[in-house]
Amino acid sequence: MHTQIPAARAGRSVKVASVAGLALLAGLLSGGGSAADESPGPVSLAAACGTEDSDAAAVAATVALSVDVPDTGEVDRPVQPGPVSFALTLSRADLAGLLPQGAEAVVSRAALKVKVDQNGESAVASWELNAPSTSLPADGDVTLVHTGEVPYVTFGSAGDVDFSVGEFTVELRSATAAPEESAPALATVTCRLKEGENGHVATTHVTAAGGSEPSGSPETPAVPAGGGAGARDKGITVEPAAADEEDPDFCPVEPPTGDVDASEAPQPPPGAPVKVTELPGVFMCANAVGLANVQKLNGAMIINDLDAPALISVMSSKRIANRKASEAGGLYTRIDSLANLKLPDAESTFLTFGFQPVTAKVTFENGPMTISIGSINPGTGKVDFSRVYFRQSLRLHDVKVNGTPLDVGNNCRTATPFKVVLDGGDSYKNVAIGGLLEGEVDIPPFTGCGTGGEDLNPLFTASLSGPGNRVFMNQASTCIPTNPTRSYCPPPPAELPGTKPAT
Repeated sequence: MHTQIPAARAGRSVKVASVAGLALLAGLLSGGGSAADESPGPVSLAAACGTEDSDAAAVAATVALSVDVPDTGEVDRPVQPGPVSFALTLSRADLAGLLPQGAEAVVSRAALKVKVDQNGESAVASWELNAPSTSLPADGDVTLVHTGEVPYVTFGSAGDVDFSVGEFTVELRSATAAPEESAPALATVTCRLKEGENGHVATTHVTAAGGSEPSGSPETPAVPAGGGAGARDKGITVEPAAADEEDPDFCPVEPPTGDVDASEAPQPPPGAPVKVTELPGVFMCANAVGLANVQKLNGAMIINDLDAPALISVMSSKRIANRKASEAGGLYTRIDSLANLKLPDAESTFLTFGFQPVTAKVTFENGPMTISIGSINPGTGKVDFSRVYFRQSLRLHDVKVNGTPLDVGNNCRTATPFKVVLDGGDSYKNVAIGGLLEGEVDIPPFTGCGTGGEDLNPLFTASLSGPGNRVFMNQASTCIPTNPTRSYCPPPPAELPGTKPAT
């Protein structure tokens, strides 16, 4: 059973939306394209940096910027750049002139203005990246290595696309101060590329839907000089936030709680150690609906309320696991996100033993979800994966047999929680875009069923328990309420698996 992946928001334009933390790892696929097997080498750039409130001359800095951008993409399908590593190096003496006396360690945030050019049109994407605490030595050079948020881009026309970086700012804060948003920065440094640096970062080629090439040369500008009727049809726009209204509560669910558990994700091949980085994550939400097949009853029940679905709550990019392709064992990259989904009760009718109609409500008790996305390249080829893992219990209540209530008590449930492992295959690219996930679960025996000394456990165990029960979940694109562009907010609906043919 397959379903169509929810398409990106329609529109013949480039749309830039912040997708927090989804570009920290090498080898992630984007919609409509695939990344190279190994990360390209960093782009080295020379810049001059200074503070606005200083009369001192700008100081020299070097930049090493690495980013994977898919070789190809499709019109109206998101292209996800990533991973991003932005290393800024300054001399300790120059940095001392920018910071208050006595600073011993800093944390920093870099804001890059990345220009996206296609067919004579352009848009600016903001890449906000963060560096952990960095100690300041007595002398020598200081390198601040930033990773973090990066936009995805959706193109409304075919043609070659160029990504380039120009001006960027770096905000320096004390690493020993309390982590408060209102705490003042020690310094805000503005950097501009030196003359002769073009800032080119990466190139991708966008084709028409289905991978076909457009008629004519892709270098031909899509918008005639001076504009004209329909000139914006294929232009590049950045969706701005409305400045005159308060942010609505697009995600009316609590941030997820629990611990990340990536034990069911593909593990790295033997080799060099994998670097694991814990992150605070970025809050987002999405719609997700699905079907759960019960093998013994040859039936299925709908997961989530189609009219008023519960939202899945996600804290994106809580943990990063990474090993370089050049290290022993080959490339291993993984992003772990934490999620919670509190589902409403499902009500279904089955023909027990092939003839007896039984209606029951099912309560899904889900544990914390871990969404793992990444790539493996042990040297023999690249394998990309998306895996969702959580534990679940089922509780039955409001049972009726041929219309007659059957008192099963208040604690008729699976004897133990069971594993739910869902695989995204080629459909689920990342947590921001979503897609179809499917897997197979083994329902444990039931316990606690029956009242007044009547033991109904064997009835439900014989009717429901056992292996081979297929689960299909379809997640739509996530809404990021803190994203100023508000793309995919409020969260768009998700298609019920199987309601549309595969494309």
